[in-house]
Amino acid sequence: MSLRINDIAPDFTAETTQGTIKFHDWIGDGWAVLFSHPKNFTPVCTTELGTMAGLEGDFKKRNVKIIGISVDPVSSHEKWQADIKTATGHTVNYPLIGDKDLHVAKRLPALPVLTYFKYVPLRFSEATIFGSG
Repeated sequence: MSLRINDIAPDFTAETTQGTIKFHDWIGDGWAVLFSHPKNFTPVCTTELGTMAGLEGDFKKRNVKIIGISVDPVSSHEKWQADIKTATGHTVNYPLIGDKDLHVAKRLPALPVLTYFKYVPLRFSEATIFGSG
């Protein structure tokens, strides 16, 4: 599936570090940046998530929410947040989706990349901006 400008993002329900969310309800009347990362506890991903945490105030001023996703489980995300704070000085206050079974990823544009690695633990990196209208 490929999303284009003005397409409606697929709705989904997902487990996150902040509890269960229904994506469209979570966005509300604003915007969202959904970004993925390939693996928790890696140096580059740690700095990327810390950078997003540092920019969260700028996003909020523009009515934009941040949400991350990876194939790592929510429990791993929760443990990793302390490392992100230590490494970058920024606290991750946005939700991180644990998508171990690819329930969400299969509904998003990352699918062609994901299906290529049929027998390998799936890792992907992508950012997509979604709006309410």
